[in-house]
Amino acid sequence: MTWRDTFHTAMAAVRSHRLRSVLTMIGILIGITAVVMTVGIGQGAKAKVRDQINELGTNILVISPGSATSSTGTRGGFGSASTLTRADARALNHTASAPDIQAVAPVSTTTASLLYGTTNWTTTLDGTTPDWSTVRSRGVAEGRFISARDQRAAVAVVVLGPDTATQLFGTTRSPLGQNVIYNGVNLQVIGVLEPLSSSEQVSNNDLAIVPLSTYSQRLVGGINRNSVSSIYVKATGANTLSAAYQEATAQLLNTHGITDPANPDFSIATQQSILAAATSVDNTLTVMLGGVAVIALVVGGIGVMNIMLVSVTERIREIGVRKAIGARPSSIRRQFLVEASVLGFAGGVLGVAFGVVGAIVVPAVSDSRVILSLPAIVLALLVAVGIGVAFGVYPATRAARLAPIDALRNE
Repeated sequence: MTWRDTFHTAMAAVRSHRLRSVLTMIGILIGITAVVMTVGIGQGAKAKVRDQINELGTNILVISPGSATSSTGTRGGFGSASTLTRADARALNHTASAPDIQAVAPVSTTTASLLYGTTNWTTTLDGTTPDWSTVRSRGVAEGRFISARDQRAAVAVVVLGPDTATQLFGTTRSPLGQNVIYNGVNLQVIGVLEPLSSSEQVSNNDLAIVPLSTYSQRLVGGINRNSVSSIYVKATGANTLSAAYQEATAQLLNTHGITDPANPDFSIATQQSILAAATSVDNTLTVMLGGVAVIALVVGGIGVMNIMLVSVTERIREIGVRKAIGARPSSIRRQFLVEASVLGFAGGVLGVAFGVVGAIVVPAVSDSRVILSLPAIVLALLVAVGIGVAFGVYPATRAARLAPIDALRNE
């Protein structure tokens, strides 16, 4: 019997028991769909995190203050102290001591309720320097960003995020030249930031930016007007980020007079560390979901084995006749293995189809992103066929070992 004859015989056997074949394929279908969707959701989650981190700006270091200890001995987390100052930012911006640092932007942050006419909107108010645009790699869609003159003279101007501008002025009125009020101070809108459409973080599009001098002298003030909430540092390139990290660490240790590098009063986070942590979580979830998919595939494989054993039992006389007219055990074994492979492949194709449909439907009804992986799809199909073969070996071997006389006597 040729391979072509074997394939036609296997297809005829599958078609002759359509309902049973469909029920068998459903087990494989569910497992393959789970594999395709699991890998797609995992890839989508990684891409989403990568986009959000990249929107922070390229080659960025984020320096945060250290922890503070209250009078009762309670220690706060990182960022609870006021250990970073504008002087630190100026020190980091020296090319001689930090040649791998391109730009530095100190930032002071608070929550502010902005008022325009009878409309108010609560947003994040950032006081920073003109270098913020360079460090964060973000321009303006309308108007201009704050300038060095605005910073020197503490001019009452503000640059709004796109969402903030929409909430205060709507979509029909241009905010440029209009005044918004905060703490009794009129702030003239001079620009609107470019929107970050791929961002899921509202704060990236909902914020207001003023000169740092305006923030500390005219809007917020406070006891220590030189302290800042964080400092953003941009390295000269991706290959110099590690060097910039070391230079920033050394400079701040020296500026703060810290002799023990193991106990700094600040922390520095890199994009790579944030991305690595987020990717680790995504990988763990992907492995867990993948385990569920593997269980579904095993259950589907057991279904294939069960159906093939039933098929062998039902076709004992057929097997006996074939062996009596000269069919070799290898031909009998091959026929049943091809049948199992056909069931596995058909279930795999349907599973991939359902996975593709799921990749289209899930993003439409939720915030999840699904990215299909061609290698994962090909691997899923190979696994489906492999499961058919693996779980079909025992039934096929059992059929091949039947003695012709015993098979012909069977009723």
